Amino acid sequence: MILLANSEAWPGFATSVELLKQGAHGLDAMVAGIGRVEREAGVRSVGYGGWPNMLGRMEFDAAVMDGTTRDVGAVGALPDILPACAVAQQVMQRLPHVMLTGEGAKRFAIETGFSPEETLLDDSKRVWWERLEQELGADIARFPDVPLIPLSRTITDPERVRDTTVFLCRDSAQGIHSATSTSGWAWKYPGRLGDSPIAGAGFYADSRYGAAACTHTGEMTVRCSTARSIVLAMKLGRSLEDAVALAVEELSELTTGFLAGVVIHAIDASGDHRVVNFRCQGDIKYWLWEPSMAQPELRTALRA
Repeated sequence: MILLANSEAWPGFATSVELLKQGAHGLDAMVAGIGRVEREAGVRSVGYGGWPNMLGRMEFDAAVMDGTTRDVGAVGALPDILPACAVAQQVMQRLPHVMLTGEGAKRFAIETGFSPEETLLDDSKRVWWERLEQELGADIARFPDVPLIPLSRTITDPERVRDTTVFLCRDSAQGIHSATSTSGWAWKYPGRLGDSPIAGAGFYADSRYGAAACTHTGEMTVRCSTARSIVLAMKLGRSLEDAVALAVEELSELTTGFLAGVVIHAIDASGDHRVVNFRCQGDIKYWLWEPSMAQPELRTALRA
């Protein structure tokens, strides 16, 4: 067995580890752990701790993928409902669809037993409004009836958070699975989807070969189908190291659009793992657990 997750997974990583030890299906273990991350206000890129879109509304993206069946469930721009990853699992289990978005995702969540709630923290609301006042000046009186496109270029992340929480595992049945959740890019244009709910971009899993998931600049990994590229490269005989290197090479070939950093997390069917920091400032940390470890370990990603 193995469990790999990014640093923001700390509120729920131990929960997932314990469930894996008990023989739980990997997706059940990871969804339970991510649910704790989504409830932790101290994680400023996922769930309650995240930042709103330009209109001051929280929109959540999440997904799960069963690597044995390659079934996928995802939600995008989901308002008013947490835990979003658990809703994504319900999409996979109960619908013929792969992804639901917006109000449709909210309707489905309520129908399957989730309750709407206030998901915008008072402090996040204050920071959002103060930045709007700074950008709009006297035009703040007309908000929200103002053009949002110019703001997408001038407003930046309050904490430069373009992150997600991603979990990858191989469980006791040798199934390899992935799960993600994020509140997305702060001050995003309403309705924006990053890579987190998009199979092949922000996540992919195939129990025969391995799994991959990405954090930070989803616009880039959507364009390169990064997660699927890594798993496909392993299917075609490349090692885990070479498969990740190929994905980094493809990201580095982008020269237009919004370009920033990406972190790639990947595991293979042999139980090896690789986490690579491509152009992100500072050290990037991640969580790792294997049965031989007394406790999960926080490690530093390699630099591409």
